[in-house]
Amino acid sequence: MNITMSTLAPSQVYHLLTQTIVPRPVAWVLTDSGSSRFNLAPFSYFSAVSSHPPLLMFSVGNKPSGELKDTVRNVLETGKMVIHIASVDLAEQVTLTSATLPHGTSEVEAASLELVEMEGFELPRLAACKIAFGCKLFEVKEIGDTPQRLVFAEIEQVYIDPDIINDREDRLQIDAMAVNPLCRLGGSEYAVLEKTFSVARPK
Repeated sequence: MNITMSTLAPSQVYHLLTQTIVPRPVAWVLTDSGSSRFNLAPFSYFSAVSSHPPLLMFSVGNKPSGELKDTVRNVLETGKMVIHIASVDLAEQVTLTSATLPHGTSEVEAASLELVEMEGFELPRLAACKIAFGCKLFEVKEIGDTPQRLVFAEIEQVYIDPDIINDREDRLQIDAMAVNPLCRLGGSEYAVLEKTFSVARPK
C-alpha cells in the first residue's frame, strides 16, 4: 500500500504516524501552574535532539477547545519544566494524566503521585520515576495550521536512580532493562522492552 499524505486529514495522519513510528518514548512533563499546583501531562512526540546544547523536544497540540494546553502555557510563563521517563508500572497513571482538566487542577494529585525535591533545581520531581530532567525553556516553535507547538527544553539537571546505573569507568552506562521504560504505540497501546542486544559499529 502506498499512501499520499496530502490526501489524509490531520487526524488520519496522526493515527498513521503513531502506529508506524514505534515504539516511542513518553515525555511525562511536570510544570508549575502556580499556587503550589503542578500540572503533569504525557507527550509521545518526544526525542533528544541535540547534545550541545543538551536539548529535548516534545510536540504539543491544543486543547479540544482550541486553547493552549497547560504545559505550554506554564512553560511560557515560568520557563521551567521537569521531563520524566516513566516505567511500565506507571502506565495507568500516565494515561490518567492525559485527561483534559481545568487550568490549575493538579494531575499529580488526581493520580495520587508523590513529589520529592529535585536537588539543584527549582521544581520537584516524581518520586516514582527513575529518570528526571530538570529543564529550562529554550524555544517554543509553532508549526502547521492546527497548530502544533514544538517545545525545546534545555537540560540543566538530571536525576538518575543509582540502581539503574552500571559500573563503567569510561562513561555512564544506564541499564535499559532496569529503567523498564513505557513504550508508546498507536491508539491505547503500549509496549515493553523484552531484551537488549549490541551490534558493533564500523571503525
